[in-house]
Amino acid sequence: MENEKKAVKRGLFITFEGPEGAGKSTQVARLLAYFEKNGCPARATREPGGTALAEKIREVVKGHDGAEKMHPRTELLLMEAARAQHVRELILPALAEGITVICDRFSDSTLAYQGGARGIGCKEIAMLNDFASEELHPDLTFLLDLSPESGFARTRKRSETAGQFDRFEAEKIDFHRAVRTFFLQQAAAEPGRIKVIDADQDPDSVHEQIVRIVHEFIQ
Repeated sequence: MENEKKAVKRGLFITFEGPEGAGKSTQVARLLAYFEKNGCPARATREPGGTALAEKIREVVKGHDGAEKMHPRTELLLMEAARAQHVRELILPALAEGITVICDRFSDSTLAYQGGARGIGCKEIAMLNDFASEELHPDLTFLLDLSPESGFARTRKRSETAGQFDRFEAEKIDFHRAVRTFFLQQAAAEPGRIKVIDADQDPDSVHEQIVRIVHEFIQ
């Protein structure tokens, strides 16, 4: 209870995780609007990205054309570089001002994608996560769970992508199955922080569950 009060006082750090097409961006936007409607200062951001420099790194990581294959360790280090900038320039200052930060992906994604799917050692990734973030950990994480097949059925319909996929979306289905499996393993290991929500529901139902969990958490 003492830690929860401290987290609320400095601003909650809430993250959204999940496979491709799970609806994270939609739910981040809806939770942000909910906080603002209720007079609670909040800010939405994303990883990799969130600051001008980190967004440039995002372009390299997600939009690399493959002319020169990106090594998994290069990918990992770029992710951590973007996080280091993001945490220090945006997340920590906002939290210190009592602003709730809602982030689309954070360190759990690094463990799932670069660890669970790419096969890099999770101990090494955890160490880099802590180094890049100054050991910042989310207070509350929502894992929007969805099968890769259902997720890609959604992404194919996105008008903004027009059927074009980034480096991660273009990976084979087994890669995305490994990502989902690792996310669920993380949730099982940290049920107090990571709340699993079935993303194969309508957005309103998902949002209602998220709001209820947030209320329970801050009480």
